[in-house]
Amino acid sequence: MIEQLIFKDLVDFKSINLEFENGLVVFTGPSGAGKSLLMGTILSSFGYQSSLNASLCELSINTPNEFTSELYEISETTLIKSIKKDKMRYYLNDQNISKKSLEEMFSPFVKYLSVRDKSGIDSDSLLSIIDSHICTIDTSYIQKLIDMKASFEVYKEAQNKLKKIIEDEQKIVDLIEFTKFEIEKISSINPKIGEDIALLEVKQKLSKLDKIKASTESCEGIFEFETRVSEFYKFANKDSSIFAEAMNQLRIDIDETTSLTNELEELDIETILGRLEKLTSLQNRYGSIEDSLTYLEQKKSELASFEHTEEDKTNLKEFIKQQQKLLDNLSQDISKSRKVAALKLENIIGEYLCELKLPKAVFNFTNKEIDKSGVDSLDMLIGSSKVSTLSGGEFNRLRLAVLVASKSNNSSNQGVIILDEIDANVSGDESIAIANMLSMLSASYQIFAISHQAHLTSKAKQHILVSKNGETSSAIILDAKGRIDEIARIIGGESPTQEALEFAKALMI
Repeated sequence: MIEQLIFKDLVDFKSINLEFENGLVVFTGPSGAGKSLLMGTILSSFGYQSSLNASLCELSINTPNEFTSELYEISETTLIKSIKKDKMRYYLNDQNISKKSLEEMFSPFVKYLSVRDKSGIDSDSLLSIIDSHICTIDTSYIQKLIDMKASFEVYKEAQNKLKKIIEDEQKIVDLIEFTKFEIEKISSINPKIGEDIALLEVKQKLSKLDKIKASTESCEGIFEFETRVSEFYKFANKDSSIFAEAMNQLRIDIDETTSLTNELEELDIETILGRLEKLTSLQNRYGSIEDSLTYLEQKKSELASFEHTEEDKTNLKEFIKQQQKLLDNLSQDISKSRKVAALKLENIIGEYLCELKLPKAVFNFTNKEIDKSGVDSLDMLIGSSKVSTLSGGEFNRLRLAVLVASKSNNSSNQGVIILDEIDANVSGDESIAIANMLSMLSASYQIFAISHQAHLTSKAKQHILVSKNGETSSAIILDAKGRIDEIARIIGGESPTQEALEFAKALMI
């Protein structure tokens, strides 16, 4: 999966350019040479926490087929780059990305096993291993898991709806009363769109009524002079048609105004003002007459929904009951399959644990409150010991046995495993067993391991020596002779004997 690592200026490393092979890649070298720094740089590129960062680091990856992202462009070869200036900046195929996002994206494909980390044997991880094992022999089991997850989500959503209804029941009476009050207040006024504008116009006319009447009466005096003016046009031999039309139009306007004033006088000003006051109160509260009518319809709809609450609650309770029954059947079916598969996996894991000088492991099933994975909670007992009581070395050997037993097939490119001195402080037999296990596992994963043991180093597909000359650290890929010399150093120290060299050659056969 990891094809190349390039970095510059990391503590005593000036620059590094390493091309990796698939399979087991082992880093060796004297203590303090910088093996952990080099490994930490790889981990940091995938978003794992590290306090040391190179000024420039590029990690080239052969992208797994399953690796997808909705936010970032993914190609066949993925380049992770980090640059340290005022602060660390990370890039995925030249796209800005946070360190946290890197870890979230690559955590399914990159496993980091450290003596300080005891993850991977928790209940969810163990259930996932058993489920994956069942799926390889029973394809219908995949659909059961999908159905279980989907049914639980539906069940949980229905429960949340019912919970909200029950909580709202405490307020429902007050809500109904308030809603009815709001509906009655608007309905009693029964406003019409545009009514307020029409009433304001009437109000304005009423305020001018006396002036209109007085003006109309004073204008009527002009008709006394109409005959005289007509005679003037006649004697002057001029056209009087314009004057006659004007006088006729004046009569029409006066008649219309008189009729309007008569109608206005019949109106009750107090009634109009009262109506305007009610309409204004609606406008002040809701913004406009249109908004008040919209609010009225909304409240009517809410009242209808309140009245259906009891019916909804009854229906939800019945649905939840049926969904619970479905979930119980599904979870029991899944649990039964898991327990059968667990017995088979116990035997497989047990064989590897025996080689690793650990007692037989037993899966311990207990029930939990049902969730999307079912009702099973799972842990392991190693002999009579709980996993939580194992030493770091014992835990790593257990995790290694589980990984080897759970690998789905022998195809490569299933991901990367990074190991932090997994064979440190173990006996010779344990070291051999660990080396054999990792060699088997490397058929499915690319494995990076720091080692101080000859057996694991001899199994490497690629052997990288990390050394230090004065104040400068370096890393080189060893050829066959270089590997024998380094393994002999691991066996016999800085000045290995001929016997150490011969033993190193024998391990390499």
